[in-house]
Amino acid sequence: MPHDQLLILAILCATVALFLWGRWRHDMVAAGALLACVLAGLVEPDAAFAGFGHPAVVTVACVLVLSRGLQSSGAIDVLTRAVLPARGGPTAGIAALTVLAAVLSGFMNNVGALALLMPVALQLAGRLELPPGKVLMPLAFASILGGTTTLIGTPPNLIVSGFRANQTGAGGFAMFDFTTAGLPLAVAGLAFIALLGWRLVPARAQPGAAGFDTGAYLTEACVQDGSPAAGMRLREIEARLDEAGAQVVGLVRNEVRMTAPSGGRIVRAGDILVIEAEVETLPGVLTDLGLELAEARPPDAGDGQKGSVADTPAGAGKDIERSDELVLLELVVRPESALAGRSASDILLRSRYGLNLLAVSRDGARARARLRTLKIRPGDLLLMQGDSDTLAEFAADFGCVPLAGRELRIPDKRKAFTATAIMVAAVAAAALGLLPAAHSFAAGVLASMALRTVPPRAVYEAVDWPVVVLLAALLPVAGAFQSSGAADLLARQLLGGLARGDAVIGLALILLTTMLLTDLVNNAATAAVMAPIGLGAATGLGVNPDTFLMAVAIGASCAFLTPIGHQNNTLILGPGGFRFGDYWRMGLPLDLLVLAVAMPMLLLAWPL
Repeated sequence: MPHDQLLILAILCATVALFLWGRWRHDMVAAGALLACVLAGLVEPDAAFAGFGHPAVVTVACVLVLSRGLQSSGAIDVLTRAVLPARGGPTAGIAALTVLAAVLSGFMNNVGALALLMPVALQLAGRLELPPGKVLMPLAFASILGGTTTLIGTPPNLIVSGFRANQTGAGGFAMFDFTTAGLPLAVAGLAFIALLGWRLVPARAQPGAAGFDTGAYLTEACVQDGSPAAGMRLREIEARLDEAGAQVVGLVRNEVRMTAPSGGRIVRAGDILVIEAEVETLPGVLTDLGLELAEARPPDAGDGQKGSVADTPAGAGKDIERSDELVLLELVVRPESALAGRSASDILLRSRYGLNLLAVSRDGARARARLRTLKIRPGDLLLMQGDSDTLAEFAADFGCVPLAGRELRIPDKRKAFTATAIMVAAVAAAALGLLPAAHSFAAGVLASMALRTVPPRAVYEAVDWPVVVLLAALLPVAGAFQSSGAADLLARQLLGGLARGDAVIGLALILLTTMLLTDLVNNAATAAVMAPIGLGAATGLGVNPDTFLMAVAIGASCAFLTPIGHQNNTLILGPGGFRFGDYWRMGLPLDLLVLAVAMPMLLLAWPL
């Protein structure tokens, strides 16, 4: 095997391993892979950052901005109110919600579509007296399916289209080239989800719950002077907590945490008890034992967050001004949130924002750090206390989804109409071939800025920069994978060992391999890795390369088995109370349906 092939395969193996490890963000891994290719001589230094100007990357960034215009103008609220039935059973309600999610995801960022519809889904679950997960998982999967129907529906489609343009000389795919195979797939998938799929989702909450079951929170409660808990033995406190379904999982004394304190230990005033309890039982637990939430005290009472004068906002040192009414709000951390990997202390949550982090719910893992130093992860649920306006601003600034019910309303009818018209015009110009997709959507962004549907200052905030960096860095890596011949080598091994030279079996293998890989690795990264292999397989068999590239695009989008394969799966992990192994129960039948529908549709729409 030539030296450059060994190098690119080693870099790709290390990249996939780092993606699976999950310690570093995907854009960091992708940038490292790109720099490794440059240092190894696989990518020319002058071409290393050409991906940032690639039409696929520009299109993704512009679609994100136009999506922000649809969100902030209230256009989605109008559509939601018109489509969702006020009455009807679970099948009708879930069908309407999933169809709406799929339609939106075909023309806007599917993570944004899910975030917009999550509060609506929780309201629907409450009305139908269903566990929230039975609505949230269908919603997430429907938004993924909707992305398969258009060029701009999901980043893998744009990556495959860009790869086709660069490597085959045939140009990229058109706006609705994906529809011929993607639409029947989406329709079949939505029918399965609405009729049967939601019934397969594990019930992680009791029907009739007023809100939704978030799982047990880890909460820190301080023992006050004169409280009933002071002087009691820990086992006595635990006996009283058992009645409320709560338990002590740690004790902090003099800033030293004991993760498994002895039941015979006497609790003192000033101790902090780490209690695992449902949010509904917390008030009774605290009142019964005379405890006070450790993080709900005024900022000058043991904040424990230190910063320089430059870090502290004007007026710090005084109590931060708040309205008289403090509220509790649950926020779910989005995958791209600026909170990911940071703690309340890191962002000076109380001294800078005047907010309290009261508890964190993280399914499947028990936090071992103090609450204020706990590193927040995507999918975590945060119980926050503060002024309602401040909480709303914090959620928007840090990329969190508030899980309170919201009233569907139109902030600005004129802007809603304008934002919708701009998106429709951009899609039409690209679909009719009047402008390339990147130019059409860039013009749409300019129009949005000029007409103020997206304020100019908010344009750069609307772009998901980690996704942009991921795409821009992986495109040259994918090109090196193809040009080195390593992709053709792997394709020949795959086809010779398993397909035995049969093009249909080879197509099925490419589709299946891509679907399995995307459940473990980011979907954009999967598309970048598998597109060269798909093209190499088609070349080796002497068949239509577009059929294999379309199989890669569909397979990279269909991540239904794990919470890490797609951002939308991660986003519902906490609110649905899901465990890692819950996804396959509906996801595996859906994967089999994808294989059964996609194969004949690919062969029909893109003959070999």
